[in-house]
Amino acid sequence: MVAFARVVAFCSWPVVVPPVAAVVLAATWGRKPHGVVLVLVALALVAAVIAAVHHAEVVAHRVGEPFGTLILAISVTVIEVGLIVMLMTTPGQPADTLARDTVYSAFMIVCNGVMGLGLLVGALKHRVLRFRVEGVTGALATLTSLATLTLVLPSFTTSEPGPSYSTAQLAFAGVASLVLYGVFVFVQTIRHRQQFVEEQEPYHAVPPSARDALISLGMLIICLVAVVGLAKIESPAIERGVKLLGAPQSVVGVAIALLVLLPETAAAVRAAARNRVQTSFNLALGSALASIGLTIPAIAVAAKLLDQPLTLGLPAKDLILLTLTVVVSVMTVAPGRATLLQGTVHLSIFGAFIFLALTP
Repeated sequence: MVAFARVVAFCSWPVVVPPVAAVVLAATWGRKPHGVVLVLVALALVAAVIAAVHHAEVVAHRVGEPFGTLILAISVTVIEVGLIVMLMTTPGQPADTLARDTVYSAFMIVCNGVMGLGLLVGALKHRVLRFRVEGVTGALATLTSLATLTLVLPSFTTSEPGPSYSTAQLAFAGVASLVLYGVFVFVQTIRHRQQFVEEQEPYHAVPPSARDALISLGMLIICLVAVVGLAKIESPAIERGVKLLGAPQSVVGVAIALLVLLPETAAAVRAAARNRVQTSFNLALGSALASIGLTIPAIAVAAKLLDQPLTLGLPAKDLILLTLTVVVSVMTVAPGRATLLQGTVHLSIFGAFIFLALTP
């Protein structure tokens, strides 16, 4: 019976997906797949992203804090940066604005889509939701500062033409982003950890064994390689699909952000449904912080090494939506409790973001 259970565990989807994705990558690398094969590549890419986040969470649970949070954040960042760089280096892709569109989309998806859906689901089951104001406002303040440094200020600087940073300004923004993210992780996991936990101390699951953690580490590495490679294969099809639909190129950034944030979104909504809103906010805002605080410095380095232009400043429409999101988010978290109304407001802004991304 024990042997059968081990066989079942070994054949579970998180263990099966990485080698399958690697096989798909090996079979299609250097080719230009079409039709059914292209669909299989896309499915393998999505499955590899979800499996990578799962294995990163297993390893993070084993090593504990603060290294667990860093492992998860770095894994998600590798996926996001890999997708962006592969698309940036594909001829015909909007290389200069792709990073901006992806990071901005991650901000809007988290602060409106994930938070709104979590509040809506939680409030429908528990009416009034409560959380720790100091923890959520600290995360929101850090996220707002990162978004302003990387997405807003480039539209108003004058050292370079257009909404772009000069090399010195980009270096400063990258270092500042790393410092802000690093200090936030230190505060969240060590210095003021009590501000980010549920008021009722949650049940702590038994960490995985060293063997399981090593298996997940190996599977994580396979997934990360597969994601980057499959993204390179899929990128021409993404370009053709955007042109066929007549959608603006910024939709590519929205798609990348949705794909990368999918696992954390599901976990955040499940936590809110169990009336663990603080945990839900930690998952959501933590993903957005990593998306900006780690992705922008990495993309800045990659852009300089690849000699690619990098446009970070948002256009007026997106600046207005970002400002509205920050104001509404502050008003949502300030009382320390939320209801159905707050969830609906955030989802309405999220709907406007998606609609205007498709029809600018």
